[in-house]
Amino acid sequence: MSKLKKKIDTKTVKSVNKNVRSSTRKLNPILKSIVGKKVDVAIRDLTFSDKRISKDIKKTISSAVANAENNYQYDIDKLMVKEAYCGKQVIMKRFRARAKGRAAEIMKPYSNVTIILTEKTKETESHGTKS
Repeated sequence: MSKLKKKIDTKTVKSVNKNVRSSTRKLNPILKSIVGKKVDVAIRDLTFSDKRISKDIKKTISSAVANAENNYQYDIDKLMVKEAYCGKQVIMKRFRARAKGRAAEIMKPYSNVTIILTEKTKETESHGTKS
């Protein structure tokens, strides 16, 4: 039996940004850095990030916040990033002419970014006692 019982009532909101012009390898470190943070802190971190793709991620988070506020009437001050992940999309293939009639391929990958926000409500913890 567990002595520590948590009752967490979570509400989730999802926002998906398809066809983001970046590879998943470049997106993953940025997405991992915002998981578990409050929404305003995550947006602030992305605003001052020097990565080009952070603007698109910030736009996706803002869309999820707007969905939470308009569709579900959640309090935006209590929202935090529960999950953030990306998946592969199409790869646009181009070529560049090289010496001696050869060609070098250029791969231009696209990705899907998914942000899941949750509204944290009161957490009730009950601890066991040694009596």
